[in-house]
Amino acid sequence: MESVTRRLPFGLADVVPPSLLGFGVINGFTFLVDLALLTALHSGLGQPLWLSITLAYAAAFGLSFVLNRALNFRSHAPVGPQAVTYVVVVVVNYLLWILGVGSGLAALGVEYHLARLIAGACEAVYMYCAMRWIVFRDV
Repeated sequence: MESVTRRLPFGLADVVPPSLLGFGVINGFTFLVDLALLTALHSGLGQPLWLSITLAYAAAFGLSFVLNRALNFRSHAPVGPQAVTYVVVVVVNYLLWILGVGSGLAALGVEYHLARLIAGACEAVYMYCAMRWIVFRDV
C-alpha cells in the first residue's frame, strides 16, 4: 500500500496514509464476503433474513479484524484485549451508525437506500479511526 499511496495524484500522497488505502481494500473485500454469505444463507440455504444478516455481518467483521490486524496495521499486541475492544467498537458502530443514523434518516423521510449509503460513509470513517487509534493503537 505504501508504494501505491506514493503514486497518488494531486498531492494526495502527502495526505493519505497507507493504512487508509489498506483499510479500503480489505473492507471492500469483506463487504463482498458479507453479501456473498448473506445470499448463500438466505437464498441458498433458506435461513431467515434476520439470521442471515446477523451471521454474514458477524463473519465479515471477524474477517475484517483478522485481515486488518495482520496485513494492514501489522499489530503485535496481545489479540485478546484487541478483540474485546474491536467487539465494543463494532457494537457502537452498529447502534450509532447502522441503526441510529440509517434508521433516523429514513424516519426523517430520506429514501432508505440513500440513508444506508450515508450511514455507511459515516461508518467507514468511524471504523477506520477506531481501528487506527483505538483497536490497533500499538502500531
